[in-house]
Amino acid sequence: MDTEKQQKTVPDGLAGLRLDQALAQMFPDYSRSRLKAWLIEGAVLVDGEKRRPKDRVDGGEEVELNAVAEVAVRSEPEPMLLDIVFEDEAMLVINKQAGLVVHPGAGNPTGTLMNGLLHHAPSLEQLPRAGIIHRLDKDTTGLMLVGKTLPAHTALVRALAERDVSRHYLAVCNGVLTGGGKIEEPIARHPVDRTKMSIREDGRPAVTHFTVRERFRAHTLVDVKLETGRTHQIRVHFAHRRHALVGDATYGGRLALPAGATAELIEALRRFKRQALHAARLNLPHPTSGAELDLEAPPPDDLATLIGVLRDDNNER
Repeated sequence: MDTEKQQKTVPDGLAGLRLDQALAQMFPDYSRSRLKAWLIEGAVLVDGEKRRPKDRVDGGEEVELNAVAEVAVRSEPEPMLLDIVFEDEAMLVINKQAGLVVHPGAGNPTGTLMNGLLHHAPSLEQLPRAGIIHRLDKDTTGLMLVGKTLPAHTALVRALAERDVSRHYLAVCNGVLTGGGKIEEPIARHPVDRTKMSIREDGRPAVTHFTVRERFRAHTLVDVKLETGRTHQIRVHFAHRRHALVGDATYGGRLALPAGATAELIEALRRFKRQALHAARLNLPHPTSGAELDLEAPPPDDLATLIGVLRDDNNER
């Protein structure tokens, strides 16, 4: 295990605070929960002695922090072709392909994005979930954030929680939307089918903003911006509005076919076997420099083809 030693003096302005609260302000690169764990483990000393998280500080104490980088991930590294949109010493952004599971789990012990990331950057084993900040469903494509160092990971998690990360999606839904809007419905685990999510009054708040990009005869291409990030949020919200995403076998229904649909359009819709959802853009402050990052990924070939067929059908009428 690697250890990074830091020493700081408690500022007088923090006098009277609990030790764990003072440490959170003195060492903002680390989460309060992590600092508290290090306190309990004895990796943080105050004037050379071990203290409790609830002990009060007077100001002027000498704090020695031994940040311990432990192995947090046990998955095996696997060589994998990763579409890296951005990478530096602090973070990287992946353009995930369809069919790729993000984390190992039941039925998917290997072959996940996490396995590939651990091969690409072995030091990620020291970070929770190999540095992955947020997830995408198996069949959703697009941009994902990964922190490469503990301070960067903490900063990115905090930025996501404080909604300083803008996540924009491209989706094709069934039905013709008349305009954009906001869907604000709480989401929780389905009471019967535990693999699904559902709209429930006792669920967690969830807000989805959307604008119409292009209308077709029986479908709509929409830009979606997440205000919150619940599991399956976009899919559940649009299905709730009776505009399920094309190809969504979990929350969708029958194919939406316009009158006189061509054989090409029918085949394109039947062939699209995943939710038509792509994480197209990320806007965020860099976790160390604070510089604004605005990253984009074009829709994958299958989604671009589907949109092209819908557009051709629209133009021929």
